[in-house]
Amino acid sequence: MTGKNNLFMKKVKKQIVCMGGGGFLMEPQNPLLDLYILGRSPKKKPKICFVNTAKGDSKDCIDQFLNSFKRFNCEPSYLSLFKPPIGKLESFVLEKDIIYVGGGNTRNLLVLWKEWGLDRILKKAWEKGIILSGVSAGSICWFEEGVTDSIPGKLTPLKCLGFLKGSNCPHYDGEKERRPAFHRLLRTGKIKNGYAADDGVAIHFIDHSIAHVVSSRPLGRAYKVVLQKGKVVEEPIVPTYLGKT
Repeated sequence: MTGKNNLFMKKVKKQIVCMGGGGFLMEPQNPLLDLYILGRSPKKKPKICFVNTAKGDSKDCIDQFLNSFKRFNCEPSYLSLFKPPIGKLESFVLEKDIIYVGGGNTRNLLVLWKEWGLDRILKKAWEKGIILSGVSAGSICWFEEGVTDSIPGKLTPLKCLGFLKGSNCPHYDGEKERRPAFHRLLRTGKIKNGYAADDGVAIHFIDHSIAHVVSSRPLGRAYKVVLQKGKVVEEPIVPTYLGKT
């Protein structure tokens, strides 16, 4: 087999960066997580696309994304399912280097993605090596299950895309009901073992394994959360702080 053929046979890294909270909407003066995501691409000027379905393609959020990322060495764009791109949706997505999914209502996001076939397209993008990332709903969606506030006033389990095994709970320190809700759902068998992340913390998966855990805040933590003999056990993961120490 020639060297050229070997190059084509090289295994593609499937990457997902899951943020418990943070990024340009929550930390507009602290771009450390956003810069980390951009830095995962080998491209000098990566094409990064914001998908804000979970907030109904809010114009304010899209404008904040574009204004934030135009400061960096990248090509920012956005995907709206309410005003979809002209031409084929799949080709629009697959020409990007990074997909960045915003927070909001995860249930609505999943319904719309499945109706448009975007769930299938995003899986193809992931398998092709396009980096998937997101915050809150944009973190939960990639797992088998997540703890969601999609129903106002309640925290419930939600079946998600299943690109990553197990469950996910964002805002672990930022919303006081998140941690007890995750524990309760685990104890009652309503959700699988999984991972939680504080605001400002990102868990970076390569293929199906954790490769890195990073934080934009000095004291942020991630956790592996499992049920053992009827008791919820948290295994803290100390992230690499991305700021100056």
